[in-house]
Amino acid sequence: MTNRRIVIAGTGSGVGKTTVTIGLMSALKMRGLTVQGFKCGPDYIDPSYHTAVTKRASRNIDSWMLTKGTVLDIFTHGSKGADISILEGVMGFYDGKNPETNEGTTAEISVITKSPVLLVVNCSSMARSAAAIVKGFQFFADGPTIVGVIANQVGSEGHFQLVKKAIEQECQIPVIGYLKRELDIEIPERHLGLIPSIERGELDAFFTKLGELVTETIDLDKLLEISVAEPITGHNTPSVFEKQKEKVVKIAVAKDAAFNFYYPENLEMMEAKGMELVYFSPLADETVPEQADGLYIGGGFPEEFAEKLAENHNSKQTIRRAIESGLPTLAECGGYMYLTESIETTKSTKHKMVGVIPGNVQMHTRLAALGYREIKGLNDNFFLGNSVAKGHEFHYSSYKQGEHQLQPAYETKGMRGTMVEGCFIYNLVAGYTHFHFASCPSMVDNWMKKCLEHKTGKDDVI
Repeated sequence: MTNRRIVIAGTGSGVGKTTVTIGLMSALKMRGLTVQGFKCGPDYIDPSYHTAVTKRASRNIDSWMLTKGTVLDIFTHGSKGADISILEGVMGFYDGKNPETNEGTTAEISVITKSPVLLVVNCSSMARSAAAIVKGFQFFADGPTIVGVIANQVGSEGHFQLVKKAIEQECQIPVIGYLKRELDIEIPERHLGLIPSIERGELDAFFTKLGELVTETIDLDKLLEISVAEPITGHNTPSVFEKQKEKVVKIAVAKDAAFNFYYPENLEMMEAKGMELVYFSPLADETVPEQADGLYIGGGFPEEFAEKLAENHNSKQTIRRAIESGLPTLAECGGYMYLTESIETTKSTKHKMVGVIPGNVQMHTRLAALGYREIKGLNDNFFLGNSVAKGHEFHYSSYKQGEHQLQPAYETKGMRGTMVEGCFIYNLVAGYTHFHFASCPSMVDNWMKKCLEHKTGKDDVI
């Protein structure tokens, strides 16, 4: 594994971390380097850009959802074969689960992975004051090592030089470059943030242009110099990626532009446990693959494709039949929404969905839920059993239950207390929460056991 790695951190949300990160990835790749991307925190969209530019699966690392050992397991596994690993931070450098600690912060990830930090600062309308900001971040906490700065939103080369002199004099770290306020490039946004690259088609021209802009104003040689870190040692935790058995069951996985929010680790852990993953697209009206012993419908943006999904009767019918026949199924967030009777847009247009879950989903213009969750299974939930898993919620919709009283799938605990969530019907575990399987590996074992039971019962009938 390479010892060259760098955290791209920000003083706060919206300072340009993602633009800087994918710009650096593109510029380094144009130099012929193999770049590995990581994202701190539970985010599916930024990693989709990392993956598109580096051509390697970007990975989330989260120190609240996962143990230190698991974070290092994912990091070392993902960094294999890379010349440099770039870790994009989340929110501000010290923002996380708890305002009183570094729990779940980019700062904590930098310490766990022993990674040097490059701080992105919005320098619009300031010069010497930027040094005060950087110095505050340097001395706020012991542990993190800020080794350089990138000045964002500068007005000119002259403005950059003022900022650079102030920071380097007061903070004794290099300011390795800048991005101008008026960049002739833009990453489109919408209600859930950056549009997933899977919807964008060919992005090479975009990445090339951004990489060229970064090359012009950021010292890549200096970046490579300050990114050399000490080796990661003492990582003895058994890897969640270690192959444990040959493929014994088939899991149908819905994956397309409407459903693409999957942690790579979830899928790789499934494969390591003996699950063969077979992908299909509800958006293309593909049916559930034959001989499937389980079904996984992850999150995404079904509301953006609701009209098309409503028209795709073949896919809807086979999914409904499969679930009603007892196929062990997990549906998260967008998958949960898709399995209800309908999705109603913010313009009050209803689109019929699969209909296996009684009730409807209403889209809103404001966030309905956001945050980390501890999850405990309810009602003999085969997926969780007696274990407690971790995950997160992030959605702009709400579920309205129909006339039938449904059994909730699990109990979730977040900042606003404990509540029951989702539904458990047939062998379907569905709800808004996104699970990280590495927070509770027994979930995959439980799912495997249920799939084998279903497979055996199916074979007996045949």
